[in-house]
Amino acid sequence: MADSKREIERKYEATAETRLPDLSRVAGVSAVAHLGVSELDAVYYDTEDLRLAADSLTLRRRTGGSDAGWHLKFPVASGIRDELQEPLSDTLPRSFAGLLRSRVRDRGLVPVVRLVSARDVHHLLDAEGALLAEVSVDRVRAERLTDGGGTAAWTEIEAELADGGDLAFLDAVERRLRKAGVRPSAAPSKLARALAETAPKRRKGPTGKARRPTAGDHVLAYIRHQTEAIVALDPAVRRDLPDSVHQMRVATRRLRSALRTYRKILDRSVSDPVGDELKWLAAELGIDRDQEVLDARLRARLAELPRTLILGPVRGRLRIWSVARRNGSRRHTVAVLDGKRYLALLESLDALLAGPPLLPAASSAPGRALPRAVLKEYGRLAARVGHALDLPPGHDRDLAMHDARKAAKRARYAAEAARPALGKPAKRFAKRMKAVQTLLGDHQDSVVAREALRTLAVQAHAAGESAFTWGLLHGHEEAAAAARERELPQVWEQASRADLRAALGG
Repeated sequence: MADSKREIERKYEATAETRLPDLSRVAGVSAVAHLGVSELDAVYYDTEDLRLAADSLTLRRRTGGSDAGWHLKFPVASGIRDELQEPLSDTLPRSFAGLLRSRVRDRGLVPVVRLVSARDVHHLLDAEGALLAEVSVDRVRAERLTDGGGTAAWTEIEAELADGGDLAFLDAVERRLRKAGVRPSAAPSKLARALAETAPKRRKGPTGKARRPTAGDHVLAYIRHQTEAIVALDPAVRRDLPDSVHQMRVATRRLRSALRTYRKILDRSVSDPVGDELKWLAAELGIDRDQEVLDARLRARLAELPRTLILGPVRGRLRIWSVARRNGSRRHTVAVLDGKRYLALLESLDALLAGPPLLPAASSAPGRALPRAVLKEYGRLAARVGHALDLPPGHDRDLAMHDARKAAKRARYAAEAARPALGKPAKRFAKRMKAVQTLLGDHQDSVVAREALRTLAVQAHAAGESAFTWGLLHGHEEAAAAARERELPQVWEQASRADLRAALGG
């Protein structure tokens, strides 16, 4: 795995005559060490249509300086990026190819910009000689390496916080720079500035008259947003970042739900096959995500028990069982993301957005078409909740409540998709649907946990261990499920209020 660090930096405008002010006067700085000037030569790579730059990703191969090699940067927030590094080589590192696959796919990476920088480096040190920040004056020459590109040159100041440093220290450095007349750069990165200043000149075309957004516009905007989320979360899943699998699965489900809910907007002959593939992807991601949720639930239940009720090597057995299942599920998830079927799904989503199969209803006003779709999902949910409440406690009711949970999720996602057009009524409606979904979800998690606890009890018994604790936890889960079933009528009464539906237009 590539080396990784969190890069926190700020850039400032400068000229060839700019000199740094006395930074030893910044609070906390005891000394400023001048390291001299180093020459950096970096070639930046992207697809021909600049897919990486469009998502603010940076891929470069750099020689010179203290960190020569391949660098891949992912945006986290303004001025904050995760930087991954691999040793210098002639070809793109394999680990980087995987992290870029959702964006690059079968398109080649080509050199797009070369930046040659003379970097004058200064280290700001505290009283113990520890590094607080690195401040450099960079004189940059940029050359566009694709046809029709030009060249550019500029000078900038860069202040990068030391690993583990306090962000407030950069504020103090900035105050000192501003006092000396230095102002923040308008460009977020050297690459962004180079691409803008060396781009081939293009003639501006005529601007069309703005029109009011239609129902189809709103649905497509939601689909585009969720598609972009899947693509953006792909590298995070590969890096095993916290909650990344969950967020990617949610985006997949939201996208599939939108395709199903808005069938009056999009032609089903095109959208249904895409929805089937999204269902497949969500199920594959669920193998890892469901295990993650189950592990957390069982650990929490176990932590609630007094030590006197933990008989046998319970924690050890749970840990071994969880690690074995999680390792297998994680390998499976990465294999899915490396597969042709997943990449074909991404291509089909791009194709759907490039040539949307809009039906006549797509041209109607959002206030007419969207509420109908949302209320249709509500009707499906109402029928399923009613059916679940009519059943006695037991296996059949568990299945019915799980079906109601899926319907609640679709109703919620439908309202969230319509929110930009319908405003607060859709927001309030989605909030009530989420409350129903959360209750039913906790009930389903209890059903799954009971199945796992029974398996663990059987394994413990077969190994000659006490199964008492596993049985006790099973009983706690039964009680939790019963409590959710008792709460459902009241939660549903709030969610099914007529005024919520009337506000949507129902």
